[in-house]
Amino acid sequence: MLDRTSTADRLGDLNARHEEVTRVAEKRARDRQHAKGKLTARERIEELLDADSFVELDEFARHRCTDFGMDRHRPYGDGVVTGHGTVDGRPVCVFSQDFTVFGGSMGETFGRKVLKVMELAMDIGCPVVGINDSGGARIQEGVESLAYYAELGRLNTHASGVIPQLSMITGPCAGGAVYSPAITDFTVMVEGTSHMFVTGPDVVQAVSGERPDVAELGGPATNGSVSGNAHYVAPDEQDAFSWVRALLGYLPANNLEQPPIYEPEEPLARQEELDEIVPDSENQGYDMYDVIERLVDGGEFLEVHDRFAPNMICAFARIEGRTVGVVANQPQHLAGVIDIDASEKAARFVRFCDAFNVPLLTLADVPGYLPSVAQERGGIIRRGAKLIYAYAEATVPKVTVVVRKAYGGGYAVMGSKHLGADVNIAWPTAEIAVMGAPGAAAILHRKRLAETDEPQRAALHARLTAEYAEAFATPYRAAERGHVDMVVQPSRTRHQIARALRVLRTKRRTLPAKKHGNIPL
Repeated sequence: MLDRTSTADRLGDLNARHEEVTRVAEKRARDRQHAKGKLTARERIEELLDADSFVELDEFARHRCTDFGMDRHRPYGDGVVTGHGTVDGRPVCVFSQDFTVFGGSMGETFGRKVLKVMELAMDIGCPVVGINDSGGARIQEGVESLAYYAELGRLNTHASGVIPQLSMITGPCAGGAVYSPAITDFTVMVEGTSHMFVTGPDVVQAVSGERPDVAELGGPATNGSVSGNAHYVAPDEQDAFSWVRALLGYLPANNLEQPPIYEPEEPLARQEELDEIVPDSENQGYDMYDVIERLVDGGEFLEVHDRFAPNMICAFARIEGRTVGVVANQPQHLAGVIDIDASEKAARFVRFCDAFNVPLLTLADVPGYLPSVAQERGGIIRRGAKLIYAYAEATVPKVTVVVRKAYGGGYAVMGSKHLGADVNIAWPTAEIAVMGAPGAAAILHRKRLAETDEPQRAALHARLTAEYAEAFATPYRAAERGHVDMVVQPSRTRHQIARALRVLRTKRRTLPAKKHGNIPL
């Protein structure tokens, strides 16, 4: 029998289905999400993308599960909104989980939609942003849910270093769901509404007897400052999306392109102020942010992992309109010493910049690695070595400025010439040595000091310290041997960095071939 449904009827049916998705279901979602202080899946996409740029995919996809009465409830979209759009006119793929549909849980159709949009991102070479708000695996679909978590992890791995991957945690993210964000490049959480952990409080209590609450176990504060799983913690969702849009502005679309170029800006502060920024006393700190602001365009930079390992700064900025990745010791926290967290934080950032053609600017003021029993037991040897690996592996342009202290292993790992830095600059205040002058004098002249009477010992130690400092705690011994390319007046630093980066734009360097390219750390 022939189908005599008219074209008008078919168009009416399409409009009715679309109305169910975008108006009726969306109203229900708004009522439920807004009551919790959260945006809906579609509102989040609107916050992220340019106005009217979103193109939805698989709007009418529905699950095919018949167990546990699931066949009586088959909503369009199956709990996730997927598609593509633009951010500042540049293509971006996105998926946004809808907690109001099956708790945002992943089933077969849900998983297929997410994989499909990620594959599209890889095919066209654009970033992908995943907005997570999910109760986890869809229990009713059994192994299919677990299969797609594994599939997603596999695709995250294949996309790693190929396209930028960003994860936003805007609600719950637990169990197997947490491993996909962990593989992606940057993870953003929201105060008050998001949490992320492998096992919930009830399971932890049953196994260990501990009684943590959700916030203590996996809230933004824990993930942002203790575990370091979150690269940014936003006060609200609007700020989270603003931060992600800003981040995308620093990044290339993929690993075959260069980061976008903007109109150059002058720093906000006067360069002459750099000549007086380092205190005369070696034990007095200063704020490395003040140095960065005076070197980069407009004094603006976007820091990542700002709450985690604050003794190490990692940030994106621009010099002459072009993106650079800044790695810097922060003397205001632990005197800028490198510990396990700081090493892993910087190593991951360096490797990301290298993968996506972002030149590296390193600002060194480091007394060395943190000496402690806890650090040794925590694996400072193997975990501290990650920073060596990252710098040695990186083939992007690398410019290093030694601001003040550069002692021992800290000197070596902070973008030294020996790890492949292209241009190494030192300030006259730089102290490049095996260790600080007081400690070196005490070791080198241990016998002489021991034989000196107590009243004269302090004076002798002070004199020997001054002699060592004059001979070794300067940049000139390193400059004599070519380990430092130039010693410059601090107020001329931006000028020299810009010149170096201009020359290095055509840098070409390859490493010995490896079976799988990079070795994961």
